[in-house]
Amino acid sequence: MTADETAFDELTAAVSRAELLAHCYRMLGSATDAEDVVQEVYLRAWRAFHRFEGRSSVRTWIYQIATNTCLTALDNQSRRPLPTGLGTDASDPSVPVVADRETLWLQPLPDRALGDPAEATVRSESVGLAMVAAMQELPPRQRATLILRDVLAFSAAETAELLDTSVASANSALARARKTLGDGAVPDGRRAAELTADERAVWEEFCAAFERHDIDGVVGLLADEAVWEMPPFPGWYVGAAAIGTLTRTQCPAQRAGDLRMIPTTCNGLPAAGMYLRTTVAGRDVWRPFQLDVISIVDGKVAHVGAFFEPELFRLAGLPETC
Repeated sequence: MTADETAFDELTAAVSRAELLAHCYRMLGSATDAEDVVQEVYLRAWRAFHRFEGRSSVRTWIYQIATNTCLTALDNQSRRPLPTGLGTDASDPSVPVVADRETLWLQPLPDRALGDPAEATVRSESVGLAMVAAMQELPPRQRATLILRDVLAFSAAETAELLDTSVASANSALARARKTLGDGAVPDGRRAAELTADERAVWEEFCAAFERHDIDGVVGLLADEAVWEMPPFPGWYVGAAAIGTLTRTQCPAQRAGDLRMIPTTCNGLPAAGMYLRTTVAGRDVWRPFQLDVISIVDGKVAHVGAFFEPELFRLAGLPETC
């Protein structure tokens, strides 16, 4: 390593890669895009390294590069919603699902992508799935202002510097963002690290019921008004009975053993990688099917977000097959 590289690493250590990834994820609503943007942030920082004169803090300098890189990535890009954010009514579970591959959908952020699990639990407090979904309602610069002020605790003056605007404009953007969000997003369920023994048993049984193809068992774990959504399918489903119908009629698993579940955590919440059995060269192989992010409220599963991008399994540190 050269002297310049050592100096660069020492300078940029003021903000960890995990912090930058979380920031870019909040801005973009996509774990995979955030990974790509973080790489671009370091490249831009390296190119600007010799021009850094210390007139602002290293933290301000790095976050300015990261925020502007995110804003550039968001040019001409629509928000990333969840199906429940489309403004449509709940769907009929008996109607065949059809994927919408044109819409850019919100993704979860696997905790594993943030590094050390203990640190990830702390950081994920500000990357809750519901909160990141709510932030998608904001125009990009309002979103940036809200994150810089309310999540990262930059001052009004620092935020104005970061966004190359006036303090008055930054304060106005913050006020508009707060007004749009109102009291905030509907809270997620209890975080995985804080589950009681009974709640952990619900998580474990959720996985076990799918593995033994016990749909009644799954339904029994759901809250009466539970919500199930699964981008890229634009429909969303409400109520234990409707979710049971959806699972019975449209899930490709047909019998016990068709699915395998590997517990993980995403956005600080309990989650599970669901693998579907297929036959390859005469033998059974289980391949990634969907990544379920689970909210548990009052001892019941209140919300499930099922995500189908295989790349999320890699970010979660889950195997390619099982």
